[in-house]
Amino acid sequence: MANGIENNKNRDLLRRIGFTLAMLAVYRIGVHVPTPGVDSASVLKFFEDQSKGILGLFNTFTGGALSQFSVFALGIMPYISASIIFQLLTSAVPHLEALKKEGEHGRRKINQYTRYATIVLAIIQGFGISTWLMHSTASDGKPLVLSPDVGFVPFRLMTIITLTAGTAFIMWLGEQITERGIGNGSSLIIFTGIAASIPKGASGLWALVKNGELSSAVVLFILLFMVFIIAAVIFMEVGQRRIPIQYSQRGAGMQAMTTPSSHLPIKINFSGVIPPIFASSLLMFPATMAQFVQSPWLKSLQESLSPSGTIYNILFVGLIVFFSFFYTEIVFNPNEVAENLKKYGGFIPGVRAGKSTAEFIQRVLDRVNVGGAIYLSIICVLPGLLISMAKVPFYFGGTSLLILVGVALDTSQQIQSHMITQKYDGFLKGAKIRSRRVTY
Repeated sequence: MANGIENNKNRDLLRRIGFTLAMLAVYRIGVHVPTPGVDSASVLKFFEDQSKGILGLFNTFTGGALSQFSVFALGIMPYISASIIFQLLTSAVPHLEALKKEGEHGRRKINQYTRYATIVLAIIQGFGISTWLMHSTASDGKPLVLSPDVGFVPFRLMTIITLTAGTAFIMWLGEQITERGIGNGSSLIIFTGIAASIPKGASGLWALVKNGELSSAVVLFILLFMVFIIAAVIFMEVGQRRIPIQYSQRGAGMQAMTTPSSHLPIKINFSGVIPPIFASSLLMFPATMAQFVQSPWLKSLQESLSPSGTIYNILFVGLIVFFSFFYTEIVFNPNEVAENLKKYGGFIPGVRAGKSTAEFIQRVLDRVNVGGAIYLSIICVLPGLLISMAKVPFYFGGTSLLILVGVALDTSQQIQSHMITQKYDGFLKGAKIRSRRVTY
């Protein structure tokens, strides 16, 4: 019987992993489905020339879908942007704040609003990018759009419908992975897109070394630096500030006893990869819009908002710091933690229960967040600047490394959580079966 339960839980976990891999495979197939009406070769050449700018960053997050201008060219970024908007509105709009407190029903309602906002943003971005393509040419002078009409449908309308449908489908894939797979659907889609660009970047780097355009010493430095960054990310992501918790126990006819039994873990990077993803998506939108209008001052703005530009990095750091604190405030409430500790007889040694405990936890959380925000800023900005100084002809900065490592760690933890949950479920089922046998 125990072997049967073990096999069932293994099959369930394998089914979830297989489902996740199948959905990611569908996503990667869709990346290579072209949008009707564009000259794929000219578009690819154009984006190769823009690979070190903001479009290169956007193309990295879409897994190369933008450079091929496929039906998934917008990627999942409209959904990420919509999520940012509603997380901000949840703290400002009373109706949304009330929905958040309703539990599962309120969460589903907010998710529904987020989906509607995603479609609206995809339509706006589809209109902008289709208009820009119709007035753009590749470096050799060839137009990017073959004809102003695709059959009997105007190119602009066809592009809006195609890109919006592609974004909606990616959003659905992410939700399916979250519900029926191993979780973190949106993050895994971004992870897959970034990971897909690694072989091409590695082959391009090798070609530069063979042609003598890049010295072996520089390549070795880049590889060692990436290994160091990955090690630093893993170390910081698993790092915690543990607040000791003790519980008072009172027995019949006995005085209260205090037993140390637990701790409250606060991660150094409490918000994970959310701040850089949110910051990147917000900076991509105006920078992408700047590509659509030919104007001297917008051209200057476009250059400043490149990943190696000064204004971009200042804004990037500012947004990372903001989202580090903002996201933590949303997902972690020290007052609720203090009330729960007081309710179950828990307390922090040397700190009064109730308000003093909440203030202590908030103070520790703020200090940890300062270190986490500094760590995120350094990891996300410094590698991109160094790689740009080394004249590497592709974008693969600290944000990409952070997302890759962070999502990989989160996914492994999700798998471990499923295994532990299934282990306890199997134990409970086995106990029920044994109790039935004893009863009969």
